Amino acid sequence: MHRRLAGERNASYVRPVSMESLVGLMLAGYTLRTKVGEGGTSTVYRADHAEHGTVAVKVLREKLRHDKTAVQRFLREAQFGQRVVHPNIVRTIAFGQAENDRYYLAIDWAAGELLEKYAEQHGPLPSAEVAEIIKQLCAAVQAAHDAGIVHRDLKPENVMYDPASHHVMLLDFGIAADTDASPDQRLTRAGFFVGTLMYVAPEALSGELVGPAADQYSLATIAYFLLSGALPYIGKTPRELFSQLLTQPPTLLSAAKPGLQFPASVEAVVMKALSKAPKDRYAGVTEFAAALSDAVANPGPMATAAAPVAPPPIAAPPTPAAAVEQSGGLLGKMKGLFRRG
Repeated sequence: MHRRLAGERNASYVRPVSMESLVGLMLAGYTLRTKVGEGGTSTVYRADHAEHGTVAVKVLREKLRHDKTAVQRFLREAQFGQRVVHPNIVRTIAFGQAENDRYYLAIDWAAGELLEKYAEQHGPLPSAEVAEIIKQLCAAVQAAHDAGIVHRDLKPENVMYDPASHHVMLLDFGIAADTDASPDQRLTRAGFFVGTLMYVAPEALSGELVGPAADQYSLATIAYFLLSGALPYIGKTPRELFSQLLTQPPTLLSAAKPGLQFPASVEAVVMKALSKAPKDRYAGVTEFAAALSDAVANPGPMATAAAPVAPPPIAAPPTPAAAVEQSGGLLGKMKGLFRRG
């Protein structure tokens, strides 16, 4: 069984080496059995509890216990997890400050594996399977939107998938944003953006607080990846990706990889949700999921692959948001189970 806990993102291109281990310690009634992942701000353990059984417990690093922003982010993640209750969102059990002053977050232990790992081993995935995965993810994200929360970091690494039951669980509200929060309540500095550049919506690059349409863009990128095994943009560096997101259209799904074919209707749905302008996407993530399911269930003629267009020379990003608030590195896709954001 693999486990992915909400909010873990590595703080460098290389998994941090830590001597800190709390294995064997009882924390707020949870006995920490095995360390299963760590990031720049916290460590995750498989734990046992008399009432809840096997769970995952994330513990804020000791050195950050007095860091006001780090503590706020940690507690905000836990609060968002309690605000959004849905069958496709991992359940937050408890959080707080334990008797030894350690901040902790306990959540359910989910079956399955990271969707990213599953897709890399078995992809490209059948259209029907992708439509079902996206349907469940969109239902989870819609529940967050209904609660006034934008996830901002949707990607296959933040999703648990059980191939046996085809059940999807959304994780990691570590950098989610409250749409009702006032500017002085934001934890992200102006001129910086959060998220993963390969899945982030173009409007996020300005550093302003994004809306639900940004999550739809990320979900469409996930669908694109699951269907094709590729991504809509192929920049090899953060600077190149940044420029492509701002200035170029995404590669058509039918041109993602040689030899792949998709119904024109499926391609049209995915590409609409990948529109640069939020107003050109679907009205919401539920509408996107419904359109994709309908296109997969009622395929029409196949799309004709267009010849790839050579990208123009890369210019320096024209916005002041060139600095990115993602200490983990934009292309350093860590292969461990946990990241901190």
